[in-house]
Amino acid sequence: MPEIDIRTAFDAGLAGLRDPEVLKIAADSGRILVSQDRRTMPTHFTHFVNEARSSGVLVLREAIGIAEAIDELALIWSASDADEWTNRLVWIPL
Repeated sequence: MPEIDIRTAFDAGLAGLRDPEVLKIAADSGRILVSQDRRTMPTHFTHFVNEARSSGVLVLREAIGIAEAIDELALIWSASDADEWTNRLVWIPL
């Protein structure tokens, strides 16, 4: 089974970029985006998928703790295929 490949915004060169740029870079690299940006990312995602294909976005709810977030992401990774998340935005926890 392949390992989870997670990159931080800093490691991926995304820190400080605007949401549409982040969405494009994630889509171009075929990566599902995990975001804590609850305020603007959902709106930008909606606009983005009207014009392009997204690998998906998982938005962490405000009250989620780090351990719960890790458990949810691990469950999603182990129980689904990447193509199931295409053009979907899902709030975590589910």
